[in-house]
Amino acid sequence: MGRIRQTFIKRTGEELIEKFADKFTSDFEENKKAVEEVAMISTKTLRNRIAGYVTAKVKKMNA
Repeated sequence: MGRIRQTFIKRTGEELIEKFADKFTSDFEENKKAVEEVAMISTKTLRNRIAGYVTAKVKKMNA
């Protein structure tokens, strides 16, 4: 079973994918930088969790 992510992380990640789909890939490190560029995220932990969620969603879409 997987980890359950907070609603804020899911909502923010999905909004970023809708608006900036061309910036995200299946690579976590690239997505981390892209999240930092396009969103004002206050903490590193939150940025990483959103980037991880976006990475997982992109991998599912490409599979």
